[in-house]
Amino acid sequence: MLVEAVVLSKHYSSGGTVVRAVSDVSISIPQGEYLAIRGRSGSGKSTLMNLLGILERPDSGRYALGGREVADLSDDERATVRSREIGFVFQLPALLPRASALENVELPLVYAGLRRAERRRRAERALDGVGLAHRSHHRPHELSGGEQQRVAIARAIVNDPALILADEPTGALDSRTSDEILTLFEDLHGNGRTIIVVTHAPEVAGRARRRITLHDGRIVDDDAGARPAPLRAMIPEAEAL
Repeated sequence: MLVEAVVLSKHYSSGGTVVRAVSDVSISIPQGEYLAIRGRSGSGKSTLMNLLGILERPDSGRYALGGREVADLSDDERATVRSREIGFVFQLPALLPRASALENVELPLVYAGLRRAERRRRAERALDGVGLAHRSHHRPHELSGGEQQRVAIARAIVNDPALILADEPTGALDSRTSDEILTLFEDLHGNGRTIIVVTHAPEVAGRARRRITLHDGRIVDDDAGARPAPLRAMIPEAEAL
């Protein structure tokens, strides 16, 4: 099992009130899963993603990634696991404005200490994998919003991580571009990638192979029903003109 979380909880204090962001969440995710974590704003989706991405420590519970107990890791080891085993995609691409697409994708490899030639080879391969080899020397302002998000996805996969975590990855995109990004996630999943998408949008969650629903920090539903039609099939005819 790639991800094994057992009764994870994370609480915050706000104005003297305890906010139970995640409460006793248990979930197992095998290698190669495509999972959507859905729920309304404030349901605990992002907090759960932060816990699974080792960005935060739980107040209680157990979490193992690839069979390794996260609680046993030092801060430096946690940082190493994040950089090597997890790829992050957020709503906004957060690209370096003065760097080319290729240089932005290379960034995690710079931190990993790889030599320039190897960094370049891997970054070029990652950009090719998201269909942007021909835009590798363009800076972010020369790219569309969808292209920028593709660069961010290439950056997330350049280290060949075991797990990809995407937090509202289509939230800033129009419906057509969102469909392109979701199709890319499906392609990555088809190549064996493990993907967890956090979203409040039903059409985004519907593209995953498994969906869990959070409410007040707890899992209230876990299903792997049939996938609906792609988003492009839902676009009204007038919008398609």
